[in-house]
Amino acid sequence: MQKIQKTDTISSEPIKGGLGYMTTTTTVKSDIEIAQEASMKKIQEIAADLNILEDELEPYGHYKGKLSLDIFKRLQNEKDGKVVLVTAINPTPAGEGKSTVTVGLGQAFNKIGKKTVIALREPSLGPTMGLKGGAAGGGFSQVVPMEDINLHFTGDIHAITTANNALAAFIDNHIQQGNTLGIDTRKIVWKRCVDLNDRALRNVVIGLGGPVQGVPREDGFDITVASEIMAVFCLATDIQDLKARLSRIVVAYNFANQPVTVKDLGVEGALTLLLKDALKPNLVQTLENTPAIIHGGPFANIAHGCNSVIATTMAAKLGDYVITEAGFGADLGAEKFLDIKARAAGIKPEAVVIVATIRALKMHGGVAKDQLKEENVDALAKGMENLQKHVETIQSFGVPFVIAINKFITDTDAEVAYLQEWCNERGYAVSLTEVWEKGGQGGVDLAEKVLKEIEKGENNYAPLYELELPLEEKIRTIAQTVYGAKDIEFAPKARKQLAQYEGEGWSNLPICMAKTQYSLSDDATKLGRPSDFIVTIRELKPSIGAGFIVALTGTMLTMPGLPKQPAALQMDVNEDGKAVGLF
Repeated sequence: MQKIQKTDTISSEPIKGGLGYMTTTTTVKSDIEIAQEASMKKIQEIAADLNILEDELEPYGHYKGKLSLDIFKRLQNEKDGKVVLVTAINPTPAGEGKSTVTVGLGQAFNKIGKKTVIALREPSLGPTMGLKGGAAGGGFSQVVPMEDINLHFTGDIHAITTANNALAAFIDNHIQQGNTLGIDTRKIVWKRCVDLNDRALRNVVIGLGGPVQGVPREDGFDITVASEIMAVFCLATDIQDLKARLSRIVVAYNFANQPVTVKDLGVEGALTLLLKDALKPNLVQTLENTPAIIHGGPFANIAHGCNSVIATTMAAKLGDYVITEAGFGADLGAEKFLDIKARAAGIKPEAVVIVATIRALKMHGGVAKDQLKEENVDALAKGMENLQKHVETIQSFGVPFVIAINKFITDTDAEVAYLQEWCNERGYAVSLTEVWEKGGQGGVDLAEKVLKEIEKGENNYAPLYELELPLEEKIRTIAQTVYGAKDIEFAPKARKQLAQYEGEGWSNLPICMAKTQYSLSDDATKLGRPSDFIVTIRELKPSIGAGFIVALTGTMLTMPGLPKQPAALQMDVNEDGKAVGLF
């Protein structure tokens, strides 16, 4: 049971990260209160702990810094550390504390004497200001300075936004200045972007006002973390690879229906220049001064959902163990980590942690959101089907795993006992984690069990499919093996695109599925473990720079909207200029 720390507030809302609902007259300190009381080391000390040289660190204030890519040259002959991936079951709208467990596990590894570096994604302002809140962990398992990380950080996402929109401007200017490439304005696939949830920008018309204002056409905005430039940024291995990937981005089709690329426009150099400083990963620390590298931030439901290859591989050079995460459940982020990122970067994950919460499992068992505080072992038992499917997904990749029960204060002893017994009966390694309340100490049991699985040496990691398979078969493999679908179905538009992409020679690329995070299916209302369903492929998009084909399912949108009560309504600055209400 968590220790309750008194504050002046009363809460009946979910506490992000692992504490659940409080309805008493006292509550815990908020994440931001805990973070603002942290005893942080200067970033130079954190760098020194990792044997980073003085000229390899570029401080951004006292507690943040960028790392030189020259570290790779200096440490090129050093052995890589072992990578542990943290994933989860299908989440509830409030999240299940995966980032909290990732941070807590990293702290726990260091606590038991393992030199460990945490590798995370940068938070997007969309969810930070929207429904889910920030992505810096929670309670006593946070990365800090928390408010800086959640708000702008070192400007990487803004640099990506600028590069994305500069490319859009170059496209429209090329058309205005004579259109020598013969771009068909009806077939421009490149959109502008902004790092906010703004549904009004999904479909817009630009170029109005007469000839000097440009050529009128339909356009739209994506959220920045869904931009292909974000994906390119996160999969690039160095500055030259970044430039090469940018050059391959398809922005439009000409009147002969042939792809037009960034290289055709001749602006890959300019875009690389805009991103050269952002490409350096960011070093921060946890509340317990464990080093954390935070870099890149694609969503896992509409993009590939993993931090940058540079961040993960640099962490592996600097530490003996790397604790990293991939967005949402194993059906999204983990599948993409294992099929796209690990394959492209030559990373071999040594173990996977599957985070599960009793509240989410009860929701998958049919319990309404406002009933989750009440004990319901029967619903929990039914919801275990969702966890079982995610276990099977990780098993299909051949990687050892441990189930982490992220404990909430509303979890009853009977519910916890049932979940542990369920795992034990099946021979699944399981750990009850309390990293929200206890920090690294609350994750020591989990860390020891992860190490035990690694030391067994039973890792047979392999991607789910071979790249030589046709695009349709790769999509079918993911849908049937990972989601449990009966089959897939292509809408007419997607079927036409499939034939075109194969004709362009893109059939050997991996697949990046865009799918709801709340369900194994493409229907967010089908919780638990749905069966006998068809996954509808609505549209395909070429992300040739990133090196994959995006398959959009169901009603997935690449620009989210704000909820009725956005998190921003709780945010403010106090009389001392400190942030309040951020979570």
